[in-house]
Amino acid sequence: MATPLFPAWTDRIRPLVAVVLLGAPLYAIGMLYYGGTPGAYRVGYAPEQPVPFSHATHAGKLGLDCRYCHTTVETAAAAAIPPTATCMNCHTQLLADSAKLAPVVESDRTGEPIPWIRVHDVPDYVYFDHSAHVSRGVSCVSCHGRIDRMERVSQVEPLSMAWCLDCHRNPEEHLRPAELVTSLGWQPEGSPHELGQQIREQNNINPSTDCSTCHR
Repeated sequence: MATPLFPAWTDRIRPLVAVVLLGAPLYAIGMLYYGGTPGAYRVGYAPEQPVPFSHATHAGKLGLDCRYCHTTVETAAAAAIPPTATCMNCHTQLLADSAKLAPVVESDRTGEPIPWIRVHDVPDYVYFDHSAHVSRGVSCVSCHGRIDRMERVSQVEPLSMAWCLDCHRNPEEHLRPAELVTSLGWQPEGSPHELGQQIREQNNINPSTDCSTCHR
C-alpha cells in the first residue's frame, strides 16, 4: 500500500482550509472597498474647509439663494464653485478684518483660488447634470439635504447607483415647481406625491434608467 502523501490529521482541517481559501478573497475585497473608498463617497463625510464657510449663516439666516454662488446650476452639468470675487462682493465691507476671512482676502489679493475640498462627488465614470435635474423641479434638498442648516457641509445621501435609480423610477416625491427648487424649507400644502405626479405629467418627465444615461 502506498504511503499517504499527507498525515491523517490533515483530513480534519480540510473544511477549515476550504473556508479560509474561500473567505480570504472576500475579506480582502471588503477591506479594500471599505478601507479604500474615498471619504467623498460616504454619508456623513464633512471635511474641514480652508475657510469655515457657514451655509447656516449665508443660506439660512441671511437667506442667500443657492444660485448666487452656484451660478451655473441651472444651465450646466456642474454647479460651479464661486470665485473669490463673489465672496468679496460682500466682504470688502463686512468682516473684512476677520481672521477667519484671511484666506479669502489673500486669495483676492493674489488671484490664487481658495483650495476648497469637494464634499459631494461621484466617480469619474458617472455623468451627472445639475441643470437637467434643477430645471425639472428637483430641489437641491433632495441630494444635499437641509444645507441651509449646516455650519459645515456634510454628505447626507449615498449618491450610489441604487439611490439614483430609485429616484429615476419614482421621481414624484422629489418634484416641485421649478421656481421653488432653492427654497429648501418649502413643503407642499397637500400630498407631495400627488403634486409630484401632476408635475411629472405636465412636464412629461420620464427619467431614463438606461445605463448610457449616466455611464457615457
